[in-house]
Amino acid sequence: MTTPSPQSSPARGTRVRGTRQAEALVSVLGNLTGFHSAQDIHAELRRRGERVGLTTVYRHLQVLSQGDTVDAIRDENGETLYRRCNTGGHHHHVTCRACGRSVEVEGTAVERWAERVAAEAGFVDVDHTVEIFGRCPDCA
Repeated sequence: MTTPSPQSSPARGTRVRGTRQAEALVSVLGNLTGFHSAQDIHAELRRRGERVGLTTVYRHLQVLSQGDTVDAIRDENGETLYRRCNTGGHHHHVTCRACGRSVEVEGTAVERWAERVAAEAGFVDVDHTVEIFGRCPDCA
């Protein structure tokens, strides 16, 4: 998940126009559990009778994941997966590589580390992505 640091301004275009397609996408995400690929979300939209192209789904998901509406993570194969954000605000996920269960966690130490490392390299207005994978208690 990539999100702006507290010092940065909100990203432009982090809202999707209130189109029927965007509303249907957010509705589908609200009804799904766990993380899903854009292709899976597109298939669910089509199953519900929505006429929306896969490119439109990708575009909306990209914009929504820059704000607090949608969480995005990359799985171990590098595919981006999406779900409706449960908490809003900046957070990270620990995801089970066996069953896909995901838990939202805060990482205050990670936040400080990312800012410090970037500052030492002369960078400002820093974003970061942290993805943690393991095996949940049920799969361990």
